[in-house]
Amino acid sequence: MANVAVFNMEGKEVGTLELNDAVFGVEINEHLVHMAVVAQLANKRQGTQKAKTRAEVSGGGRKPWRQKGTGHARQGSTRAPQWTGGGVVFAPTPRDYTIKLNKKEKRAALKSALTSRVQDNKFIVVDELKFDEIKTKKFKAVMDNLKVSKALVVMGDHDQNVVRSARNLEGIKTAFAGNINVYDILKYNTVVATKAAVENIEEVFA
Repeated sequence: MANVAVFNMEGKEVGTLELNDAVFGVEINEHLVHMAVVAQLANKRQGTQKAKTRAEVSGGGRKPWRQKGTGHARQGSTRAPQWTGGGVVFAPTPRDYTIKLNKKEKRAALKSALTSRVQDNKFIVVDELKFDEIKTKKFKAVMDNLKVSKALVVMGDHDQNVVRSARNLEGIKTAFAGNINVYDILKYNTVVATKAAVENIEEVFA
């Protein structure tokens, strides 16, 4: 099992923590990780784009002029795509972009992402994150003490003071142990997790 250092909010090492290999020491499956990221980005798409084809725009019921003898090119409708106010050729229509992964694939991809962060020494454990007040400056000081700038901060429980202290910091995102995903783990340079969050992750995914 991998051992990682545990830091306090001042950035000082206060102990070590043994990580469960069933979650943080699996064989990395890059294909599943890629599938999970693609699925998450695709599932965010609304798919509500829409433009009208020539069959849907109004007007154009009659032929604008006779077929021959006018000197003009032949035209069948004023709603054809080449006319102002005409329909759009191959217009986009609403569609569902959803990509589904089964539960085992999602769990395996998440474990692979967590394992990669541990192997790259980009997984930092803190003993706790507690603030008496909502103060962005204090949260920034903690991140500076840990020497991280772009980080996903994972907490074990919902602490409004921590969440609201972090929300104005660029490159910082807070999440709870049960809501982490592969995309966020890979997007941010470092994962900063509390001991309580690590315990929750191991309990859910081990």
